[in-house]
This record gives sequence, structure tokens and C-alpha cells, in this order.
Amino acid sequence: MNGKSQHVIFGTGAIGLATLDALRRRGERVRLVNRSGTAPVPDDVEVLGGDASDPAFTTAAARGAQVVYQTLNPPYPKWVELFPALQASVLAAAQASGARLVSMENVYMYGRPNGQPLTETRPYAADTKKGTLRARMARELQAAHAAGNVQVATGRASDYFGPRGGAQSMLGDRVIPAALNNKTATVLGDPDQPHTYTYLPDIGEGLATLGEHPDAPGEVWHLPNDPHTQTTRQLVDTIYRLAGQPKTKLRSTPMLLLRALGITNPTVRELLELQYEFQEPFIVDSTKIATKLDVHATPLDQALANTLATYHANPAS
Repeated sequence: MNGKSQHVIFGTGAIGLATLDALRRRGERVRLVNRSGTAPVPDDVEVLGGDASDPAFTTAAARGAQVVYQTLNPPYPKWVELFPALQASVLAAAQASGARLVSMENVYMYGRPNGQPLTETRPYAADTKKGTLRARMARELQAAHAAGNVQVATGRASDYFGPRGGAQSMLGDRVIPAALNNKTATVLGDPDQPHTYTYLPDIGEGLATLGEHPDAPGEVWHLPNDPHTQTTRQLVDTIYRLAGQPKTKLRSTPMLLLRALGITNPTVRELLELQYEFQEPFIVDSTKIATKLDVHATPLDQALANTLATYHANPAS
């Protein structure tokens, strides 16, 4: 033991690794947990492999933890089937170890914005399958905190982009390689609607702050977003400019084509119910975390430049 608190992150996707980065900048000891027991991390980072839906395994993996982070995200087609058990198992592990639980969520539970920015006080009004599930899981965590079983701090982000975002990011593999090669980028929905995108390192920094700040538990926090929301087209224009291209080349996938692809592609089929996010203004307000916890978003131009640099360094980013 080196005197630093032990942090245990369940999940080694883009968000789990962004959280690892933020914790290591703080000099914290971190253990990662995933199914395989391997992850693209430095040799001095412990990675445990096992079934995170098994409370016996998660409890053992979190033993000695001061903070547990839930960043697991099952495949879209298996969300409803797998996600509740994963959350329940990580919750049990945090409770058994007496650790604070920092849970990563998205904003599906709110449903359609209907012309208003999404804030943490927004009612849960989703009528989609995944939005309804998210609302139920969020209420379960809030109830566990209210009952005094475990301290819970919840972070929520919009669609993410940044290092390691890859194919899961609207501003990742669909756009940046095309910009670098002066080809046509593809996005979903109406690119001329304002849309909040959350930068992955800001997600990691926000979750790490929720793990350490005394005022974080018992609250929902929207993780940092640039307050100057831009349209998807404006962001793609910036990417092409940063890539040195004289002109943006952009197309949007028509809804009819998405529906056709969904017949044979389960992941696309699961995306269809969420297309409202890209058909109207979708603004996620993060004033609360900026004013109360002093966590601020990286300006969008800088975040996009940083993301582009990762593709220059590693085209498979």
C-alpha cells in the first residue's frame, strides 16, 4: 500500500480508460475490471477478468476499494437483457466494500427535449425501450443512496467523442478518417441541428471528481459540455479545417436507409428508437458541475484538435 486510495473501475471501454487517465493524473492507485483480464494500459495497472454480472466476483474485485466506478456498457442489442444485472452486481460490490459508487449514465431517461435544454432536474419522460430501462436503473441507484446503503454519485453525458471513441462516436470513425483522406463523412440525422457532444477526457475528469468531491454523492451531475453548443455540421466543418481540407464533404444517412439496415443489423435496429436525438435541437446543460464542483469542459475546437491528433498518431484510434 502506498497510502493512496484504491479506485476500482468496472469497464475498460473509452469511458473507463478516460477515467483511468484522470485518476492516474492524480497519482491514484487503480484496478480495472473487465471480462478478459486484459486492456491497453500501462504494465503497472492491475486488470482483473471475470463476469461482472456475478456479485461474488464483483465483490472480490472491489475488495479494499474506496471508490468504485461503473462504466460498463453491454452491446446495444443486449442492453435490456444484460444491463440490470451488471448494475446490481457492481452496486452490491460497492456496498460490500463500503466504497462510494460513481455511476456513468447517458441521458436516454429524459426522452425528447421538446425544445428545452436537458438539465439534472428534468423529469424522466422517455417512452423508448432503452430510455425506460435507464430511468428504472437510475431510480434504483437513487433509492440505494437514499436508504443509506451506499454513497452514489451519478455522472451523465451526451454522445461522446475523443481519444478511443472509434466507431462508437458520431465524430469518430465516421468522420475523422474521411476528413484526413478528403473523402465524404457520414453522420446520422439532421446535421444542422444543435447537438451536445461530450469530450471523453472531460468525462473521465468529471467522473474522477465525483469520486473525490465531498458534495458529489446523492446528486446527478451532467458531465462537462462546452456551453456554446454547435451543430453537427459546424463540428464536422472544424474537423475538415483542422485536417487541412479546403471543403467539408458530408452526407446524412436517410432514415429509410437506417430502417432497411436495421432489418439485418441488430445494432442499427436498436439505434432507430433514439433517432429523435439527431432530428431536433439536443442540448445537455452542464452548468451545475461547472458552478458547484468547478469542473469545466475543454473548448470544442481544442477537443476536436486533440481528437484529430490521436488519429494522426494511430489511424485505428
